[in-house]
Amino acid sequence: MNRPFLILLGVIGVTVPLLLSSPAHAVNPDEILSNTVLEERARDISQELRCLVCQNQSIDDSDADLARDLRVLVRERLVAGDTDQQVIDYIVARYGDYVLLNPPLKPETYVLWASPIVLAILALIAVAAFYRRKQRESGAKPDKLSKDEQTRLNEILETAQKDGSK
Repeated sequence: MNRPFLILLGVIGVTVPLLLSSPAHAVNPDEILSNTVLEERARDISQELRCLVCQNQSIDDSDADLARDLRVLVRERLVAGDTDQQVIDYIVARYGDYVLLNPPLKPETYVLWASPIVLAILALIAVAAFYRRKQRESGAKPDKLSKDEQTRLNEILETAQKDGSK
């Protein structure tokens, strides 16, 4: 087979499954509301809330028991007539800003928002220092030999020349 065909086949083999796949939601059938409008709102809210057990997933994607409890709580609040913002505010009041996947920018969360920038700057400084030290070491001239060392080196070289000429 020719090379372009194999490349095309590889690209198709990688992209088609990605295009056909959809996110796996952990919502159990017994949690789903019969009202499709409320269920859609519940799903939208669940995508904004962090699973406190998994920490890197929304409660909509998590199988943890706490995530299930939060999904049920969101649906209960919606059925009770709360707006989306009221539901989010209620959960944030109970669990804090950390439960939001995108926490608000306020004094309590400055460290959270600034830490990636500070870490990136520190990494750049470390890389620059590494290369500067490396450059300094490669450009440095070797120390000169002392008078005694030079004399000893000359003796060794003379001895080697005499032994080599025999």
